[in-house]
Amino acid sequence: MRPSTTREELVDEIDRSNAEICRSQRRMLELIARADERAVWTDSGAMSMSHYVSMRYGVSWWKAERWIRAGHALRSLPRIAGAFERGEIGIDKVLELCRFATPETEARLLRWAGEVSAATIRRRGDLEVRRSREEAEQAERARSVNIWYADEGTMGELLARLPAAEMAVVEQCLDRVADRLPTMPDEDPNGPERLADALVAVCRGSADPTPTILIHAPAEALLSDDRSARVGFEGVVVGAALQRLACEARLQVVAEDGAGNPLALGRARREPPASMLRLLRHRDPECRFPGCGRRSYLKAHHIKWWSRGGRTDLDNLLMICTFHHRLVHEHGWRIERAADGAVAWYRPDGTKYRAGPPGLPDLPADVLERFERYRANCGRTPMLRTPVPAG
Repeated sequence: MRPSTTREELVDEIDRSNAEICRSQRRMLELIARADERAVWTDSGAMSMSHYVSMRYGVSWWKAERWIRAGHALRSLPRIAGAFERGEIGIDKVLELCRFATPETEARLLRWAGEVSAATIRRRGDLEVRRSREEAEQAERARSVNIWYADEGTMGELLARLPAAEMAVVEQCLDRVADRLPTMPDEDPNGPERLADALVAVCRGSADPTPTILIHAPAEALLSDDRSARVGFEGVVVGAALQRLACEARLQVVAEDGAGNPLALGRARREPPASMLRLLRHRDPECRFPGCGRRSYLKAHHIKWWSRGGRTDLDNLLMICTFHHRLVHEHGWRIERAADGAVAWYRPDGTKYRAGPPGLPDLPADVLERFERYRANCGRTPMLRTPVPAG
């Protein structure tokens, strides 16, 4: 930029830069929508596409969700997409309009959006979404809850029948909790597993949030990933899930011989004391998986598993969310802590996990020199893509 640049030239340069940024943002949103369709987040340590975007690009989960929704919505909103690409409307207004605009209303809404603030558009979006949710709650049922076990005791089934008002409370509660809970890599992110996990999470949040579970197990099952144990009176749990339970609940273990005779009655698992948990939460205020950022549904995880002799002390404890806790215990991920306290995560294939994109390589010195010379001569900053040979 020349020192003699006039005010008008300066504003024109800012406008050009804004248009270039908006054009790039429009392309980014489309690419994110394509990545969502291809489920690129699976096997990445993320629990959803929004979690993946949040971790990889360092934005809030809320903003990541808006980016994904807008990327899909803009495909059917050509007027808003065009105005966005030309820099006539910024990304904040675009993200809010995409929550409720339709092909029939986008022209009118685009004119209106030019006259109001992004906050006004957001408030209207809140009202539009809330009204559609209220219209969806229906159906009268008789009140009952029935529980039974099936599939040779490996699965439990629950049937609830409630009046509409009570069912709406349950539905909203489970939906709200499910939005904050993880979907495992091999599960449908929109499937009924989300509500099942939410139901268990709500029950764990009762007066006794850490229940004591009675386990009857062959002695060798306590150290094995593929041996089964009996939970309660009718349920069956495999070794990998049993070891996760050892981190999440107080276990009363009855070790048995091959004939099912009790060998020893184990003690209830000792959680970190309150004083240690306060120190742990101060050190780890959020999930320690790189970039996760979750602050709710955290578990004090033993890096060397408690079921394998790990100690309950600060050097062996790490706060991680329920999603990443299951990745470690049931999906083959591994954690290591170095002597300086640095934590490393490893995928099931043994490769070290790294959060975020690798970044672009540094440009050669001659390219940077020509770039600065170009900028000084023409008074504006070009869009650098692939370095071109000198000549």
